[in-house]
Amino acid sequence: MSLIHFLNVKEGDCIWIKHNCGHNTMIDVSNAKALEENQESKMENLKGNYNRKNYPVNPVKYLNNYEESNIFRFILTHPDMDHMDGIKTVFKEFQVTNFWDTENEKVMDDNSEWGSYNREDWEFYQSIRKSENNPKTLNLYAGAKGQYYNSNENGEGGGDGLSILAPTRSLVNEANETGEYNDCSYVILYRTGNKKIIFAGDSAKKTWDYILENHRNEVENVDLLIAPHHGRKTGGNDEYLDVLKPKLTLFGNAKSEYLDYSSWNSRGLEKITNNQADCIIVETTDERMSVYVTYEKFAKDYNKDTYFEEKYNAWFIKNI
Repeated sequence: MSLIHFLNVKEGDCIWIKHNCGHNTMIDVSNAKALEENQESKMENLKGNYNRKNYPVNPVKYLNNYEESNIFRFILTHPDMDHMDGIKTVFKEFQVTNFWDTENEKVMDDNSEWGSYNREDWEFYQSIRKSENNPKTLNLYAGAKGQYYNSNENGEGGGDGLSILAPTRSLVNEANETGEYNDCSYVILYRTGNKKIIFAGDSAKKTWDYILENHRNEVENVDLLIAPHHGRKTGGNDEYLDVLKPKLTLFGNAKSEYLDYSSWNSRGLEKITNNQADCIIVETTDERMSVYVTYEKFAKDYNKDTYFEEKYNAWFIKNI
């Protein structure tokens, strides 16, 4: 059994995978703060728009609640601040063994739009990009094979089940030339049991053109999709949903006018957003995927027979 936690972290990304073997993978981070800086989210009974994006969780506290202290790999999909918001705190609070990063050449300087993001996170990111240990930095590209992420200690088997679909070196080089760094985002296929899950980062048209040309068979008929670019209209290409046909898609947070609801609705594909469900937990076995959410009101509206699962502090809503 493995667990996927899709955290509600404002308009950013943070995914935590608890693998069958016990390894922890974190893909991106946002809203991570030192525990003494964290403020409790207040719970309200909201109508209509569930509005959970205004009540984000702190990933540091979230993992601490599960008594986790180590992250075996941290994957930064691409160098945007909403995917590394609090990265310095995460690496301080947890022992991180491996760090995946693309060889991007993005620059943030005094003239950059920092908004609410901390410049120290960017500087910390730059400081660890060439690290050889504690953490070990890996620049991995489409088709890469290696111990633990998709093979075991002997170079056999599936390891933690992570296959890199994108980027290629050429996609990264092109992104460095154009400054369109979504085009060099990691897209990862996670196989666990007989289930297929895709973590799409902020991947856009060029990435999906490449994936459908070179990895089409691998991405057909997936069980779960973490939507590209938080579910925005700028994610994916015109064809990818017709190939993936995800049984369930998870959207992050964004203003509703930017979200690509119509592409899912027109195909009859189900989606759930952080704004509705708060954090979403998917328990996978060979037989099924069980979906839990941490916002009680949404759970009860979705499934009148919902029940509370204490070990996840969440409400069951469905099996896939």
